[in-house]
Amino acid sequence: MSIVHKIGRRKTSVARVYVKPGTGNITVNGKDAKEYFSTDVMVYKLNQPFILSETVGQYDVTVNVFGGGNTGQAEAIRLGISRALCEINAEFRLALKPAGLLTRDARMVERKKPGQKKARKRFQFSKR
Repeated sequence: MSIVHKIGRRKTSVARVYVKPGTGNITVNGKDAKEYFSTDVMVYKLNQPFILSETVGQYDVTVNVFGGGNTGQAEAIRLGISRALCEINAEFRLALKPAGLLTRDARMVERKKPGQKKARKRFQFSKR
């Protein structure tokens, strides 16, 4: 089996994910995932697709990610890994879909409107 390439997105983050058979190493932008993402919660998010599909330690993942912040990048990588696992074995879809790992989170930052302070906040109203 060769390398599977998928793209995951979240907010403004874009993750190019490459999954191949291996020992469970996750490399993000040339660094180990534990080094790149400081918190355990972020590393858990990356491992979630493997935990649900019961394939922990069977695949090596290489990721190039840019844009956005920590959480956006982690969730973009998670989506990319989930999509790649579904291409490797279609049966993984039954475990990943109910958990919401195959859904692209479409929420983006709302744009600032003219004549306002921010997207929703307005300048203070003065009656006189």
